[in-house]
Amino acid sequence: MVQSILFVCTGNVFRSVAAEYSLRARLTPQSPYRVESAGIDATPKPIHPIVSNRLLQKGIATSTHIPRRLTTELIERHDLIIAMGLDHREFIHKQFGLRVPLFNEISAGEEMPILDLHEALPEWERDLAHAQAYVESVIDHIWESIPALTAQLPHFLERRRPTPP
Repeated sequence: MVQSILFVCTGNVFRSVAAEYSLRARLTPQSPYRVESAGIDATPKPIHPIVSNRLLQKGIATSTHIPRRLTTELIERHDLIIAMGLDHREFIHKQFGLRVPLFNEISAGEEMPILDLHEALPEWERDLAHAQAYVESVIDHIWESIPALTAQLPHFLERRRPTPP
């Protein structure tokens, strides 16, 4: 039986994309998982070259990715929804009545969000090299965390869909 996983971030052009494509890259064709991503405030826009280039360095092409907004339909058709940040988890709880785990909660057992660039570096425009290093470090963290996340997926999917509060 195929089980579906949905990663959620803000714009669906950075963290959730890195998680979706990193997990997909590590799955075999016989994998029981279908993986997608969405954003709570996604609009049609291209993935920033820093993100796409870092993923390309890992052998992952994202050129066909189209950002999409989180909807009730997406929520209903996935067995496990994984939030990248606290604001995403809170949004899903308020909008859809579901409690969902954070990426780092599954991969590392830590209640720690993966911060967006503006959250980690509020004045990121003043130091673009530091901003780029941060974005690349987040992608590297997600990439390196995928084996641990994959190992924990059966446990989290065992619970199936999160239950209403």
